Amino acid sequence: MRSLPTIVHLDADAFFVAVEQALNPTLRGKKVAVGGRERGIISSASYEARACGVYTPMPTVRALKVCPDLILVDHSSGRYCGMALRG
Repeated sequence: MRSLPTIVHLDADAFFVAVEQALNPTLRGKKVAVGGRERGIISSASYEARACGVYTPMPTVRALKVCPDLILVDHSSGRYCGMALRG
């Protein structure tokens, strides 16, 4: 009997936010994005933020205009590498 292939779906646009939400559960279910503050871009956005029009790689200034209550988290590369390996 043939085994069925394994299919994995990775939403890379939400990965950094998912890590932040795993480390800080108070961010779950909220409009959250990971990105630079000044002259930066959004590198990851939660599904709640996406519903308001925030997307990757939107300039942060524009993201805050379309979603004024967006919670912006600074990028922290050391966190994401470790979480990807544990996944």
